[in-house]
Amino acid sequence: MREGSLDAPTRHPIDWQNPQFYDETALDAELRRVFDICHGCRRCFNLCDSFPRLFTLVDESESGELDTVPSQSFKSVVDACTLCDMCFMTKCPYVPPHEFNIDFPHLMVRYRAAEFRRGERDFVDKELAKTDRNGRLAGTIAGLANWATRRKNKLTRPAMEKIAGIDRDAAMPYFYYNTFERRSARAAPNINADAPAHGRKAVLYSTCFVNYNAPAVGQATRNVLAKNGVETKVVYPGCCGMPKLENGDLEGVAKAAAEVAATLTSYIDEGYDIIALTPSCALMLKFEWPLIVPGNDAVKKLAQATFDIAEYIVDIAKKEGLAAGLHPLPGHVAMHLACHARAQNMGPKGAQMLELIPDSKISVIERCSGHGGKWGMMKENFDTAIKVGKPAARQAIAVEAKFIASECPLAADHLAQGMEKISEEEAPPRTYHPIELLAMAYGF
Repeated sequence: MREGSLDAPTRHPIDWQNPQFYDETALDAELRRVFDICHGCRRCFNLCDSFPRLFTLVDESESGELDTVPSQSFKSVVDACTLCDMCFMTKCPYVPPHEFNIDFPHLMVRYRAAEFRRGERDFVDKELAKTDRNGRLAGTIAGLANWATRRKNKLTRPAMEKIAGIDRDAAMPYFYYNTFERRSARAAPNINADAPAHGRKAVLYSTCFVNYNAPAVGQATRNVLAKNGVETKVVYPGCCGMPKLENGDLEGVAKAAAEVAATLTSYIDEGYDIIALTPSCALMLKFEWPLIVPGNDAVKKLAQATFDIAEYIVDIAKKEGLAAGLHPLPGHVAMHLACHARAQNMGPKGAQMLELIPDSKISVIERCSGHGGKWGMMKENFDTAIKVGKPAARQAIAVEAKFIASECPLAADHLAQGMEKISEEEAPPRTYHPIELLAMAYGF
């Protein structure tokens, strides 16, 4: 029996349409099999809080082994998983094709899917996962919504904490009535016909977050690509379903995958590349969707044609070369590598993109910010999220950077909160997506 595998990790399709997938006895047996291996290994002790919780359950049990840990205790382990995929991608020696066949994140998804089918998922979790509805509604009253969600609003945030379970101290995203879709419909940037990459065409899958909460990221992307001769179209058929995946709503994710893929593949046939503007959504399109709807040809085609934005810029730089006009940034950059960017197994593309800027000074932070999507905003998780992200926050402070950047806007803001918890003087006034810094270097 091998201690580990030197073969490239692979993942099996999620068998969510099989009734056995939801069988409580079969699920408990698989949880115990995997947890027992994890207990014997313990390499993931310093990732998320799931593993410390599991090891504490075992260590404090009557026998000191998994056999005396009650099954109902497993929920605390599952609830602490943020689906960051770092255990699978960077730590576990027993992932497929190893015979132990360990896929911890997808086992957590299976547990949550069984909960969801039984109607046990929290009402607030389900409502927060309706990102398009929430974005449209909040955008229509953006001023009021942003006032109500401000961290220092002592009137609304305590009430929000009590009713919705969102910690009063957790940073929440801004909403915009003037979404990225609306802005892009009014005017397109002029295409630089002299750029080496002129002739490329790309569809920007704006994602719910960029569309409703961070349109400046989308605008920076269009400007940089136009400078490099790339024609772009902004297309947003709907959310990728990552929040629903976190809830175990696999049917909802499958529906989103089929609908979005049907729209985007029509552009692929016209010669367009597809660029997802946030790493979680790129991960869904490239890796998760093909495992949830493996028989959908449009999803397969989309997965092959999808790029992360930093990955796309680096590809241009390698194949054609970037357009002239980049100028040094006025300071050092602390570049946080978001977990879902790392999980795409493409290398540190965000950092590589920023290194294309002349005289750039980039310090890479590879530790998790601790946020985990909506998970880190919740009252029961916020303090843990800050704790998990503390090493990354300390590293960001230590490098004394002028700019704090991450491809995941939520991770960047949470990292800034972690820095503030250590020292209010160290908290940056704002954070950046690395494409915004590249746009800045181009003079936009």
